[in-house]
Amino acid sequence: MTVKRIMPNIRSDDFDGSRRFYRELIGLDGGDGLDWILFFRGPTREVQLSAMKLDVKAGVHPDVSIEVDDVDDVHLRCVAAGAEVVYPLTDEPWGLRRFFVRDPNGAIINVTQHDE
Repeated sequence: MTVKRIMPNIRSDDFDGSRRFYRELIGLDGGDGLDWILFFRGPTREVQLSAMKLDVKAGVHPDVSIEVDDVDDVHLRCVAAGAEVVYPLTDEPWGLRRFFVRDPNGAIINVTQHDE
């Protein structure tokens, strides 16, 4: 299993302000997305930040998204270790297989795998 990228997820109820801040002040590209999430990026795929209102399917805000190459393996290890899964392993209509797990500090981690 390999971690492919790690992306912070900023909670935002002000998408216009988020676009101005992350594009004009910080210098990221993007600011496009869906009605509940915006994606900002740097020069490589590994540099990404998301601003989201609230995860539309899970109903909770993930603090960080970690993309892996085998989400099923990570899910099995989390369940076997007794970690709290707060959103079940799900194939999303936008091309992700993912689940949310709470880390020992209380942070919600969105573990994802993209359809390839």
